[in-house]
Amino acid sequence: MMIDHFNLPVSDMAAGRRFYDAVLGALGVSVLMEDGDAVGYGSERWVFGLVPDPIGAPLHLAFAAPSRAAVDQFHEAGLRTGGTCNGAPGLREEYGAGYYACYLRDPDGHNIEAVVRD
Repeated sequence: MMIDHFNLPVSDMAAGRRFYDAVLGALGVSVLMEDGDAVGYGSERWVFGLVPDPIGAPLHLAFAAPSRAAVDQFHEAGLRTGGTCNGAPGLREEYGAGYYACYLRDPDGHNIEAVVRD
């Protein structure tokens, strides 16, 4: 793997925490560390963090999901916690056979995806 960890800037940490606690929880990922206002998520070690910072251009970030059911749960959790649908769960074979994904806009407008390739 080329990237060790990634920090995503958010304008409102409370809203960011609610959203990412829910969507990443659907993938079996939780907060593993806190450093001041920053938080780090992971399953064995933190690999994804939220940091308070002004938002520039929105990013696209795809999280690997363990199953299609987890993609569906990720989407539902995001909608319940301030995200908006940017693509319902479903096959997107234009990206490869068995590419099952969903897309959400997080509270800051970042395009957040969950995907399983089966």
